[in-house]
Amino acid sequence: MSNTVDLLIFARWIIPIEPAATVLENHALAVRDGRIIALLPSTEARAQYTATREFLLDHHVLLPGLVNAHTHAAMNLMRGIADDLPLMRWLQEAIWPVEGQHVSAEFVRDGTLLAIAEMLRGGITTFNDMYFHPEAAAEAADMLGMRALLGLVVIDAPTPYASDADDYLAKGLAVRDRWRSHPRIGFALAPHAPYTVSDRSFERIASFAGELDLPVHIHLHESADEIRGSLAEHQLRPISRLAHLGLLGENLLGIHAVHLDDSDIDLLARHRCAIAHCPTSNMKLASGIAPIARAASAGITVALGTDGAASNNRLDILQEMRHAALLAKVSTGDASALPAHQVLRMATLNGACALGLDERIGSLAVGKQADLCAIDLSSIATQPCFDPASHVVYAAGREHVSHVWIDGETRVDQGIALLQISDRELLRLAALWQTKLVN
Repeated sequence: MSNTVDLLIFARWIIPIEPAATVLENHALAVRDGRIIALLPSTEARAQYTATREFLLDHHVLLPGLVNAHTHAAMNLMRGIADDLPLMRWLQEAIWPVEGQHVSAEFVRDGTLLAIAEMLRGGITTFNDMYFHPEAAAEAADMLGMRALLGLVVIDAPTPYASDADDYLAKGLAVRDRWRSHPRIGFALAPHAPYTVSDRSFERIASFAGELDLPVHIHLHESADEIRGSLAEHQLRPISRLAHLGLLGENLLGIHAVHLDDSDIDLLARHRCAIAHCPTSNMKLASGIAPIARAASAGITVALGTDGAASNNRLDILQEMRHAALLAKVSTGDASALPAHQVLRMATLNGACALGLDERIGSLAVGKQADLCAIDLSSIATQPCFDPASHVVYAAGREHVSHVWIDGETRVDQGIALLQISDRELLRLAALWQTKLVN
């Protein structure tokens, strides 16, 4: 007797991420009530299941949905506004002045809508954000059916959003309370960086993180200037300072982590912290090459992030996979560093682990949410295909993403995004903000 399921996907290849380095040929995935209920050979699937919706992906590889472990989604509205500058000049001369004049709840909502539309088309089903007005970002994610972990930004300096660290925390936690029951939207405490947050504020953040069981998401060791400034002001490297203040732990996600010495790596590993590696942004801002192969060898969970579109200028995890693998090889002199399957894990299950979501997403395991993406390998640019894992990392681009599902609901079908807002309206919003930002 056949069982009825909501969704049955037949694929030429399936890479479930767990078990590691596994590629299944001619298999199918069955989904009921938004969750994976079976992964089995196609012939067995046809015998066992009848589906409400069926997808036949004869030239495709099916993967877990990609996880963007660090972005500033609303900054899509500032894409290309300040290129070819080092980090601190980029922030102080371009980004912060524009934000001070223009950032509002409307800005964040519109920019996040644009970012989500871009990310979905590139196979990203979950993003970890850090920006002002998190409620506006939550509204955008809810509207488009995206999974998100939204950072509650904390800095000591006043902005149009909040007056001081206490105000940031109060506003952010109030948003978290209003949205805490949402099935796809969660929250993290997001102190901006060691150089913008005081010891007192960090101590309050550590207290709230423990009390409310919230992740902590922070830019960390991004530039050499950050290290020098911390040594001059605190006589400690930033990671050592956070350890002293009780911030290091398995709930901490350090963003960038470019300038790490052996003592930094040891501290992060001992405290079971995670890293969000943003190779393209690190290159573009000339921040340096993060020692990711060493960090991973030490047992640190390494995820991948894009950073914001103002410093990347794409929200493209497929590109980040390729850059991560190539940078690891050239920086270590070891062509075997970060092989394809390891990088695929960084873009999926490691991202889920870093966000505390690994029991729900990140691999194609029975019982997990059906967050999925399919990549079409039938084009001239991806033929012949001897190894689909290699092709996803080294040959395919986001233009090859054909299908995306979140909770088993189709969000991209044959490359066309199925959104609650039209491309025409998104382009209108982009043009509107471009006019405002240049005047």
